[in-house]
Amino acid sequence: MDLLGDWWTPLVLREAFYGVRRFDAFQQSLGIARNTLAERLRRLVEEGLLEKVAYQSEPVRYDYVLTPMGRDFYGVLMAMNAWGDRWLAGDEGAPVVFRHERCGRDDVRADVVCSGCGEALNPEDTRPRLGPGYPERLAELPLVRERFAS
Repeated sequence: MDLLGDWWTPLVLREAFYGVRRFDAFQQSLGIARNTLAERLRRLVEEGLLEKVAYQSEPVRYDYVLTPMGRDFYGVLMAMNAWGDRWLAGDEGAPVVFRHERCGRDDVRADVVCSGCGEALNPEDTRPRLGPGYPERLAELPLVRERFAS
């Protein structure tokens, strides 16, 4: 959340999925201040979600291209879009709809499902557990042990 938790970062990534690649195009489509956009792009490049690809040498200018890590964020944006459509869309309907080109279906939405059985995940029947990468020093804290108790 430290990387993606601000207002602008998901919007910058959304625009990248819409095909925006250049600084001025990001700025124009989002109406974002240049310094704020420069910082978000710098951070997304630094963290590996975007990469800078030079398209001009004098002066050097860059396209910002999604990396595999950045492309993997698509599911998060789709889930956020589905939530917004359900809870925030007006009577006229969703502001953006999606077509799945592989099957030809229009107006598709993301569903978060179990990778094992395909059923929808929800908070009533899904429980977090400590994973192998959880820091040992934190796993010993009483609050953490309580949170992840079986």
